[in-house]
Amino acid sequence: MTKLSVNINKIATIRNARGGNNPNLIQMAKDIQSYGANGITIHPRPDQRHITYIDARTLPDVITTEFNIEGNPIEKFVELVCNVKPDQVTLVPDSIDALTSNAGWDTISNRSFLKEVITEFKNNNIRTSIFIDTNHQFIEGAKDVGADRIELYTESYAVNFEKNNLNEIKKYIDASSYANSIGLGVNAGHDLNLENINFFVKEIPFLEEVSIGHAIVCEALYLGMENVINMYLEKINNALK
Repeated sequence: MTKLSVNINKIATIRNARGGNNPNLIQMAKDIQSYGANGITIHPRPDQRHITYIDARTLPDVITTEFNIEGNPIEKFVELVCNVKPDQVTLVPDSIDALTSNAGWDTISNRSFLKEVITEFKNNNIRTSIFIDTNHQFIEGAKDVGADRIELYTESYAVNFEKNNLNEIKKYIDASSYANSIGLGVNAGHDLNLENINFFVKEIPFLEEVSIGHAIVCEALYLGMENVINMYLEKINNALK
């Protein structure tokens, strides 16, 4: 079974845009799990423009599935993760001002740094995953630095799927098979959505988890908007009777 971990960053973005606590991030995390999601993912950034460090420390009280914290392992992030002790930490090499993750790790040139960070996480009994491209050398490098899993960066797949270039899936199949052959678990994420998820999950062997956030929030707006508008109209019309 491939698990679905829902990234709730965008829910925090909406909350932060108006201040206050609407939508209530903690309640949303509880609800998302009750709807069947297998996990909750957050990606706190240094400027805390969506998920805050307070959110990260509060969420474990309501998470009954799997808790995954992803981010660039700067000192403050490492301290947070070791304090919270989620089920999994996913290391992402995004710059401080990045709007979203846009590259996987070069595990060769960053070998010493990644090995040091992962050792600290493992000493705290936290499963580690490295956000990575399909390059076999980098996947082997993830194994070398002590990672438990990789998370395949799927933007290229998503872009090519939209263009009907389905052959792009082959490099992900190959990467997942190779990772499994050297003892690494396989996750995937970035730009996966309702249109492309079925083909991806069906084709990729050994896929343990997908992490999806932005698409879920956007799709929920469309799939739920008609219902909410009609509920408002009903309330308004009933008030005028």
